[in-house]
Amino acid sequence: MIARRTALGTMAGALAGLAMPAAAAPHAPRKLPRLREGDTVGLVAPATALTLPDELDRAEYWMRGMGLVPKRGAHVTEQDGYLAGTDEARAADLNAMFADPDVRAIFAIRGGWGGARILPLLDWATIRANPKLLVGYSDTSALHLAFAARAGFPTIHGPNAASRWEKASWESLWHLGFAGVAPVLGGEAVEVETMRAGRTITAGTARGRLLGGNLTILSTLLGTPWVPDFDGAILFVEDVNEAIYRVDRMLQQLKLAGILDHAAGVVFGQCTHCNPDDPESVGFTLDDVIDHHLRPLGIPAFTGGNIGHVRNQLCLPHGATVELDAEARTLRLLEPIVA
Repeated sequence: MIARRTALGTMAGALAGLAMPAAAAPHAPRKLPRLREGDTVGLVAPATALTLPDELDRAEYWMRGMGLVPKRGAHVTEQDGYLAGTDEARAADLNAMFADPDVRAIFAIRGGWGGARILPLLDWATIRANPKLLVGYSDTSALHLAFAARAGFPTIHGPNAASRWEKASWESLWHLGFAGVAPVLGGEAVEVETMRAGRTITAGTARGRLLGGNLTILSTLLGTPWVPDFDGAILFVEDVNEAIYRVDRMLQQLKLAGILDHAAGVVFGQCTHCNPDDPESVGFTLDDVIDHHLRPLGIPAFTGGNIGHVRNQLCLPHGATVELDAEARTLRLLEPIVA
């Protein structure tokens, strides 16, 4: 667990080891307001209802530990079936946070399912006019992808507010959202019991817009207007609790949709609890399936690293331009996303 004082004390040393780009990436998206101690941040529940014990309290605890002031969405404690209120209520909270001039960033409290249901209800004109950091992962991938398609500014694929904000998570958020630097993300091993080791599939470097997120959410949005252009992108995916044959099916869907063939590079992060013992998955390992789909592309690609449903997951600048180094297994941001 990282208290704000302890975390902030590590920043000077962490910054000293960062590699900075020589020049900014061309056609960079709009920059966002950087976070500062004392800023108000919105807490929203765009998907599944908050039913876990102390979930909202934990989210507020982490925000205060970062030196931020949490502000709850008006409907975050509501429940409609398995959702955190009606679609209209969940969309209204997100719209209100973007319209509120006192709110500097917005964190999803948890994932689950339901973010895709509110996409047509969001006030995209207000969102575009008020760029702010949006942070979350898992089902929040639906929002990240839609924002990359519609909003014109990057978001942060990282822990939800109620997740465990440990060292790698907090420091990568601090670099991206507070310090306004362009860090190198990944490369170092982080000891997490559920994490698969990193592995280079095809060596090389590539530059492109970083897009992706949860594999299940991405695959379900294909064919809709909420998916950004992946031509020349650096694609990253992760997932949890999926049988290997279903991962195979979703990667094939990306292939048939042209996503894989048009990507400049690919990172397959963690697939946590993707069970090789499932009777429908016997015959191929997860590495077999990943290799089947990524190795023939002939583009820089690697797997592993702390991206996904694991502790100490990295915050990633979704929608920003990065350089992938498959041999080092790193992503280097080419220009800060905040000003």
